[in-house]
Amino acid sequence: MYMQISAKHVKELRNKTGAGMMDCKKALQASSGNIETAIENLRKQGLASANKKMNRIATEGLIESYIHSGSRIGVILEINCETDFVARREEFQTLAKNIAMQIVASPSVEYVDLKAIPDNVVEIETRIISGKDDIINKVDEIKEKIINNRLEKQLKELSLLDQPFIRNTDITIAELVKQNIVLLGENIKIRRFKKFILGENLDL
Repeated sequence: MYMQISAKHVKELRNKTGAGMMDCKKALQASSGNIETAIENLRKQGLASANKKMNRIATEGLIESYIHSGSRIGVILEINCETDFVARREEFQTLAKNIAMQIVASPSVEYVDLKAIPDNVVEIETRIISGKDDIINKVDEIKEKIINNRLEKQLKELSLLDQPFIRNTDITIAELVKQNIVLLGENIKIRRFKKFILGENLDL
């Protein structure tokens, strides 16, 4: 027999995961009200569901912009979904706004994901890391492991999808997008973005 779950707990789980109300209620009932277990199970279900949709073509969507307080930095973002119906939904528009704000709040981010980072950038970062004083004299096997670990960390700092979400640091932007794929039932892709920083690249 399923236990009774309060609307407050259902809403709390929904806010943390982005899953539907009924899915949240069922997850809480199945976990005997344990919200952490419910979150874990919903993430597993959502990941499987989202992965099935992620190869579908997404050509609709919207262009979102965000200018930070003080008007010294802003961003323009293109985010895609499959239909105009979903593009007009409040949840999709909120996602777009949150991601635009995330880009502005992430000064190191330059690319949508790791795959978008050019080879020459990877090569430069690898050379810089390889020349650090604390590893230059280590044996090759250990040195290679250190370089790979530091390179992965450095490249993730450049990747938007690998950033912890500023409104819920328990998840990454990639996980946030997947949650919304499950919620809205369509593939969602962050296609591109452009930052604008006041005075950047001006010759003084």
